[in-house]
Amino acid sequence: MRVKILLSTWVAGAVLGSSAGTLRAQSAQPSTGTATPRTTEQVYKNIQVLKGFPSDQLIPAMQFVAASLGVQCDFCHLENAFEKDDKETKQTARKMMRMMFAINKDNFDGQQKVTCYACHRGAHKPVITPIVSEEEGKFVAEEKMLHDEANASPPSADQILGRYLQTVGGVDAAAGVSTRIQKGTLTVGSEHFPIEVVAKAPDKRVTTVHFPGGDSVTGVNGDEGWLSTPGRSVHDMSPSEVDAARMDAELFFPASLKRLFKEFRVEPPEQIGSREACVLAGTRDNLPPVQLYFDQQSGLLVRVLRFLETPLGRNPTQIDYGDYRDQGGVKTPFRWTIARPNGRFTVEIEQMQQNVPINDDRFAQPAAPASPKQPGAM
Repeated sequence: MRVKILLSTWVAGAVLGSSAGTLRAQSAQPSTGTATPRTTEQVYKNIQVLKGFPSDQLIPAMQFVAASLGVQCDFCHLENAFEKDDKETKQTARKMMRMMFAINKDNFDGQQKVTCYACHRGAHKPVITPIVSEEEGKFVAEEKMLHDEANASPPSADQILGRYLQTVGGVDAAAGVSTRIQKGTLTVGSEHFPIEVVAKAPDKRVTTVHFPGGDSVTGVNGDEGWLSTPGRSVHDMSPSEVDAARMDAELFFPASLKRLFKEFRVEPPEQIGSREACVLAGTRDNLPPVQLYFDQQSGLLVRVLRFLETPLGRNPTQIDYGDYRDQGGVKTPFRWTIARPNGRFTVEIEQMQQNVPINDDRFAQPAAPASPKQPGAM
């Protein structure tokens, strides 16, 4: 049963692309939705290096370390006693963080140019000697590269987005989708679980995964979001979690793209599998850019790569879309895979309804259970 609960918690976190993990329970006191965000040392115990940062950035920062070194939490921490300093690896990690901050301050004007991953690349001990590749080296003449770049004429952002909207069914048809109810299966490794996604334009969405030990639910309603997992009470999402969940809700509706981003920048095309993809970087104020990949042949959106800023580096979340089907005149992906450095899962839709009435209270955060009265309490 514990495995199922941990799995449901991990899935909820991966849905958000942020922190929904069990480390929340290790904080000195729970985070609140106050106007002024509390800092790491105000919420968590024994913070020595990452003081002054918003408390909701601590767990994503730890996830960045784990992904960069290819380790789990217990590499540095004691289970259920994360504040203790018993492990030497935790002391080493603090030294490395201080070194990284110093390098960036002294050499890059404080910009985040060097991170844990810059050296570790998924190994807890960095490789310091170049590896001899089994493949033959490939060299391209500089003149040929310059010639190819000079003759390349990629389509503009408006052309890429216009083709995408036309391919899914046209601007009017895409804008005409106001609600979606989808039911299917979520697969993690060899495990399969029923899932239901209920969404309402522009930014309301509730995802429910039915695990044997109870339901895992993530919900967003504009600027508010919540999360619940089996055995844990409902709690508010952090600002970074709300942003990730709201973006996923808006991307659910193709007509939202131009409203969601301030501007688009055309990036060099990339290969996804055996196919070329046009790449757009969507920018938003004070937030990392979002990479959007459109299949050059079909024009459909096939990948979204977004990032969560942390004090140590950016955590990536990649969503790959496939199995587009025409539903009411609009093409919609019936399969998507959400991947992060620590794992991935796939959602496959089996039933879908569009433009059915859905009351707004469907997206209201469930009330927390009332605390039992203490003996003698009034």
